[in-house]
Parts: sequence; structure tokens; C-alpha cells
Amino acid sequence: MQAWQPLLDWWFGFDHGTATEVAAARQALWFGKRDSQDREAEVRFGAWVEQALAGELKGWADDPQGWLAQLILLDQLPRMIFRDTPRAFAGDQRARPLLRDGLERGWDRRLTPIQRVFAYLVFEHAEDLPLQNRAVELFADLLSEASANERPLFANFLDYAERHQRVIARFGRFPHRNAILGRASSDEELAFLREPGSRF
Repeated sequence: MQAWQPLLDWWFGFDHGTATEVAAARQALWFGKRDSQDREAEVRFGAWVEQALAGELKGWADDPQGWLAQLILLDQLPRMIFRDTPRAFAGDQRARPLLRDGLERGWDRRLTPIQRVFAYLVFEHAEDLPLQNRAVELFADLLSEASANERPLFANFLDYAERHQRVIARFGRFPHRNAILGRASSDEELAFLREPGSRF
């Protein structure tokens, strides 16, 4: 077993079904906000997160699955372990070049479609419009390749990517991060934050 396999098994489940089946089973872990899940992530994988943040897992990126695991450690798990603190975004600077490198090597094409989602989310989380545009392109590609049964799932992922893109196109940043990062919000941003669905 490769070193990173326990993380991928925890994130995607041991029995990989269709993308829709995996998403239904893991949705609460991926996108829920539960203290118990955040604590489990810290207990099981907190040491790996710290290693990834320190740049100590570079060898993992020589394998598509290891590359994906490292992206999850940098992009997803800090948002759980360090939720509502500035460290929630601590892995973003390392995750973006790691994603770019893997895309150039074609690593994403060696993942399952549902696994590719968690690579492309790195760009969706960026406060950078060109990267947001690239995220939309990547999610659009996923949708175009999906079977009829899988299209609703990947259409939803594309919709979220487009919503993120629109926020960055409008503000250049995610207003819901301002309080966490100690940034002052403009009047327009404050008005936006009062709207339903303004926080991801």
C-alpha cells in the first residue's frame, strides 16, 4: 500500500462506485461543517498536513494518486482542521503550482472524474480571476465527458465553479474570507454578504 492510500480511502471511501454514488456517500465529509469530522481529520492526518505545508512530501507528486493526496492535504484538510482561522488557507500557495505541474504532466487524466474534482477545486479556491477562468474550463471539460447519468452531478460542480468565478470577477477576492483574514470589507461587500448563498 502506498503511504497516501489511507487518506484517499478516507476521502473517497473504500468501495469506489460511480461518481454519483461516491458523492452521495461522501458529501457530508466533503462539504459538511461538523466538529467531529474536523477533529478526525486533525487526528488522522494533521501531521501529514503539517508536512505538506512545510514542503516535505514532494515525492508524492511523482504519482498521480500521490499528487492528488498532496493536493487534498494542502487544499481541503486545512479548511477543516483550521476552520475559521487564517491557517485554513495556509496550503493554497503551495497547492496552486502543484496543480499546474500535475496538469502539465497529465496527472489529472489518470484520475477518476470524481477525483479530478478535488484537484480542480484548488483553482476554484483562488482569489485570482485567470485561475478562476481555468477552473471553469476544467469543470466544463468534466461535464462534457460525463455520461448521461453523471451529468447532473458534474453540472452542479460546474455551477459552483461559475459562482466562485463571478465573485472574483466582481470583487477580486472572496468577501466571506475578509473577517477571518482581518481584511476590511467594503460597503458593497457587506451588502453582498447579506445575500443568500454569498458564503461558500
